[in-house]
Amino acid sequence: MSSKYGDLIRQARKTENQKDKKPDDQITSKPDKPAEQISQSSSQESLPALDATEQEVNLCVKVPISLRRHWSAEAKRQGVTMTSVIIEALKTRFGEPPSH
Repeated sequence: MSSKYGDLIRQARKTENQKDKKPDDQITSKPDKPAEQISQSSSQESLPALDATEQEVNLCVKVPISLRRHWSAEAKRQGVTMTSVIIEALKTRFGEPPSH
């Protein structure tokens, strides 16, 4: 049997988690970090700033949590962002469209 406070906390957390979730295909008007900050914050690579007029969208990738933790820790140790690493890998593998 659980306490009334435990039930109240669980209920509050459940509604809190529902507010924070975003759909995988959600388009945002602004990224968490502007492209200029991403390129400045990565000390090992210099990414060109993205065209300011082009809309940016989320790119979600489902990975095992153990890999995400490892990659996140390595990125912090090396002073780079996960976003800049992913962008660099995609550009290396697939290149950029002719318009860029």
